[in-house]
Amino acid sequence: MVYSLFMNTDYFPQTAEVEAIIGYQFTKPELLTLALIHPSYWNEHRDAVPGHNERLEFLGDSILGLMVAQYLYQKLPETPEGVLSDLRAQIVEATSCALYVKKLGVGSYILLGKGESMNVGKGRETIFADFLEALIGAIYLDKGFSAAEEFFFRNFTDELEKVVAEPAHNWKAELQEYAQKTFQVTPEYKVIAESGPSHNKIFRVAVFIGDDEVGQDEGSSKKEAQAKAAEQAMRGIGED
Repeated sequence: MVYSLFMNTDYFPQTAEVEAIIGYQFTKPELLTLALIHPSYWNEHRDAVPGHNERLEFLGDSILGLMVAQYLYQKLPETPEGVLSDLRAQIVEATSCALYVKKLGVGSYILLGKGESMNVGKGRETIFADFLEALIGAIYLDKGFSAAEEFFFRNFTDELEKVVAEPAHNWKAELQEYAQKTFQVTPEYKVIAESGPSHNKIFRVAVFIGDDEVGQDEGSSKKEAQAKAAEQAMRGIGED
């Protein structure tokens, strides 16, 4: 559903500025406006705006994953599934998506509540990543998959090619191989703390080999926190 209130672009006159920056003109600019509304802003202005970008984010997340999977499948015809999955995860993780938004230079246009507007670090990274997914979802609803694909690859192909050329470590796989080979056990990951509002959680995860904690770190998702904890563990093992 596209909200009729947003048909009046006077509510958000910067829409044209954002379109110029991202190089895409919406046939339904109300979709762009919706993508720019963070849940924290909606919570503080419910009488003025009828929605926020979480549903678009949900849609865009799936579209982004499909676009990147197709790109990797076609670009790397001899690469096994496990490696393709690792590469896709690196490309679509929150840290990468936040960097894409910073490259575009549209982060300042996201409408945030008073509390979130003061958020920095991991919290701001999550906000940017969520917006990118919402933007992709909005473009998809506006003109379809091809338009979303053209937008993404026109702006971020260099970043994708860098990941393909210089893939990051799969720290969880390396830690699992080490633990199984050395101790005949599988590492166990436990969430030891959560912070932040429900729409912007930060998770702290510890990883154990047997009864021994070997690393811990935090991330905007449990998966990201696990990967970082595994990295801390492997770096510590390498120093021993």
